[in-house]
Amino acid sequence: MNLVDDTLHLCLGERLGWVWIPCACPELGQQVGIGAAVGAGLQMGLYGRFCPDVGADIPVQTEFTRNLAPLLQKYGRDPRLTLILFTLDEATYARELAPLAGHYPALKLGPPWWFHDSLNGMRRYFDQVMETAGLYNTAGFNDDTRAFPSIPARHEVWRRASVNWLAGLVIQSIIDMEDAAAMAHDMVYGLAKRTYKL
Repeated sequence: MNLVDDTLHLCLGERLGWVWIPCACPELGQQVGIGAAVGAGLQMGLYGRFCPDVGADIPVQTEFTRNLAPLLQKYGRDPRLTLILFTLDEATYARELAPLAGHYPALKLGPPWWFHDSLNGMRRYFDQVMETAGLYNTAGFNDDTRAFPSIPARHEVWRRASVNWLAGLVIQSIIDMEDAAAMAHDMVYGLAKRTYKL
């Protein structure tokens, strides 16, 4: 099964510099992760001297709505596809990504990424995404770092930021403690497990 190859190339193309990683499994459907708005290797001296993952990725402005329109119009409601979007361009969270994720069932928003997976980056993400996209249109937290010793710390920051955000909703009487407990479990475990079909 290959739902997206032709359409994905049509949407993204080489000119955008987007990275897409198909993770196909016929019995589970197809998952595609897109990491956009990365000016990869802007420090070419570092890139050539060390490796592609030296850390010189800089946010660049991007546009999702028009560029993904052909793909989402064709497959955005197909239950066999999960399209997970990541970005370093925080300005697109509220303007484009949250409304798209709230509308298309196949679309999930990946967690704050790269240098936005910090306490303040996570707070900004919650503020910009959750009200419009909804919690259950996000992918929870995953980590692709090559700095393996940092993984437990990064996940601990996500857990603390998540429950802090939920506590604010409880204090404002938007949700109750029972809902907060269920949502906390999903934010730190359930969403990622369901999104990545683990």
